[in-house]
Amino acid sequence: MAGLLKDKAGRGRPAKIKAEQKAEVVRRTLEETPEMATQWSTRRMGRECGMAASTVALIWQAHGLKPHLARGFKLSKDKRFVEKLEDVVGLYLNAPKHALVLSCDEKSQIQALDRSQPGLPLRQGCVATQTHDYKGHGTTTLFAALNLADGKVIGTCQQRHRHQEWLRFLRLIDQSTPPEKQLHLIVDNYATHKHEKVRR
Repeated sequence: MAGLLKDKAGRGRPAKIKAEQKAEVVRRTLEETPEMATQWSTRRMGRECGMAASTVALIWQAHGLKPHLARGFKLSKDKRFVEKLEDVVGLYLNAPKHALVLSCDEKSQIQALDRSQPGLPLRQGCVATQTHDYKGHGTTTLFAALNLADGKVIGTCQQRHRHQEWLRFLRLIDQSTPPEKQLHLIVDNYATHKHEKVRR
């Protein structure tokens, strides 16, 4: 029975890539950058280390290395950043009683597109068809406010994206929410939101 639990010595193909070679691939990936490039590719690393690109990919996978990916980050220079962060996140996580927290945003320049001719529907033996070109019907701006308590959205589309449209949207929010609730709106720092009439 003990013999069934392990392979006989010498069974299987012997490993061609030694541990030192794998360690060299990992070291070069972490510590070096190829000439005239921003990061290593499997093919280039394979040429440099004398092995197949698929072998390099397996070594990277085993060590959790992804040199082709980069995660961006930005550090704020605002002196009141922590205070503002706690204020906004505090509203999200611990909303005041008898209040509604709405996360508001706009998407401008949405194109209303239509195909230049109607296509034929899908039928047996034939795929649906559509023209390669389209015609525009102008643009619109979507205004939306997400209620964090129940996930409902108050939204409207308007022709332009100015402080007048933002004020119209704020009035819609006011009409669509219970009058006894205090409103907390989380918005970005778009210039439209800073207009004197909006602040007033």
